[in-house]
Amino acid sequence: MPEKRLGPRVMVIGVGNAYRSDDAVGLSVARRIRECGFAGGVTVIEADGEGTDLMDLWGDADLAIVIDAVSSGSSPGTIHRFDAITGPLPAGVFPLSTHAFGVAAAIELARELGRLPTRLIVYGIEGKDFSAGISFTKEVESAASRAVKRIVQEIS
Repeated sequence: MPEKRLGPRVMVIGVGNAYRSDDAVGLSVARRIRECGFAGGVTVIEADGEGTDLMDLWGDADLAIVIDAVSSGSSPGTIHRFDAITGPLPAGVFPLSTHAFGVAAAIELARELGRLPTRLIVYGIEGKDFSAGISFTKEVESAASRAVKRIVQEIS
């Protein structure tokens, strides 16, 4: 007999490259959410953002939240939030990816294949510096803290 789940299954996926400065913000946000100590039902994953892996990660989640750095021309530290179930992510926010097959492409492929989770929320944090490095700009560091609060509130 299959195991019965209590409550919705929530998957938080932080995306990024730990060695490309602001690009690592999704990973950092995921780590901070993990430290919040949610009870069962919330899984937090750090990923490099490869599209087919993302589709496998959000698998049978009732709610998947993906956090990634973006470079759309908005002010550094801007937090974008999108409900990816209602339609494609705006091309101007996710124009290019440092990942071979990134978040936006993974969502659209999953949509075509019928492999989207029940709810899929994407947070894009506007980066400033994507060069080699392991620290964030002050704008992105501040945005990461704000994003954690918003996501924790959304999960709760």
